[in-house]
Amino acid sequence: MKKEAKSFSRGGLGQLTIPIIAILLLVIFNLIRDPSFFAIGFTTDNDSNLVLEGNLISIINAASELAILAMGMTLVTAACGGQDISVGAAAAIAGSAFVKIIKGAAIVDGEPVISGGRVFAAFLFACLVAMLFGSFNGMLVAVFKIQPMIATLILFTCGRSIAYWINGGATPNFHSPITKAIGGFIPGVPIPAPVLITFATFVLFILLFRFTSLGLLTQAVGINGSAARLNGINATFIKLLSFIILGVCVAIAGCIGTCRLELINHETLLIDVEMDTILAVAIGGNNLGGGKFKIGGSIIGAYVIQMLTTTLFAMKVSSTDIKAYKAIVIVLLVVMGSPVIKAKFGKLMMKIRDNKSRVSTKGAE
Repeated sequence: MKKEAKSFSRGGLGQLTIPIIAILLLVIFNLIRDPSFFAIGFTTDNDSNLVLEGNLISIINAASELAILAMGMTLVTAACGGQDISVGAAAAIAGSAFVKIIKGAAIVDGEPVISGGRVFAAFLFACLVAMLFGSFNGMLVAVFKIQPMIATLILFTCGRSIAYWINGGATPNFHSPITKAIGGFIPGVPIPAPVLITFATFVLFILLFRFTSLGLLTQAVGINGSAARLNGINATFIKLLSFIILGVCVAIAGCIGTCRLELINHETLLIDVEMDTILAVAIGGNNLGGGKFKIGGSIIGAYVIQMLTTTLFAMKVSSTDIKAYKAIVIVLLVVMGSPVIKAKFGKLMMKIRDNKSRVSTKGAE
């Protein structure tokens, strides 16, 4: 029986198969539709810096916030078997906290002097605020045993109002070479800064899993929390920690989104990002019920969603219709990656292998 189970597992679809197939299909479709879709070239921006341009650059740049949120959401999903639907609202709060510190800069000759130290302090403050709200969500889930989607519904409902209060109901803007570089291009570097920040965040996750047992503990808690507790694992702490780490990801995404426009608008910042984040985790092959996970799969899922969006815009699909088309494609991708389809595919592959072995045996006779 065990041997059969192992064989069945090998015959099934790998966790990254679906997102990789989705990326390849979108690439092939766009190459057929418009061979120049993935053309990359150099141009000069408004500050005369030489930077990369093209649809591919736009895709990986625009998906930066989504990819960062998907990394944190993957950890929460794996540990808690549920999702945080307040990440967009929490990002608005973090962005407002970031701007609150930025706007406190000293005024010299009628202009605020926003130093690198102030920007860093603003980022740390945004992280602290986002982690506190993440702790609130985590406490409801880990301590009071409330289902994650219900627990985070509170912040989803009132989060943008809190962001509105932080800056006194205003939507202040700010201008600084440093914040402009964070949301755009660092002088002398042709790759968009949000892409570099996304890569740095991914590297931090890899190092975290490499030098700590957090990944293993998270999976253990997600697979069977009771068994994990019996083995001495503090399941409550692991769940709470996953929400705190998601809070850091929320702060990073919120600060990038704010720096892109150099203003804070609590109503529009990362609006509707919650569902895309959950879908990125699902498309990445992660089990939404908790347990085993792959951060890389969620990142690929984020790029699948953004590539699909960019493709639809390139096809002149109206913005009102894009959500419907995205929903159809994403439903197909999620269904293809469901356990039922994986199991059926595994059985099919086993039959094919059995038939091949029979044919080879008869040939040998």
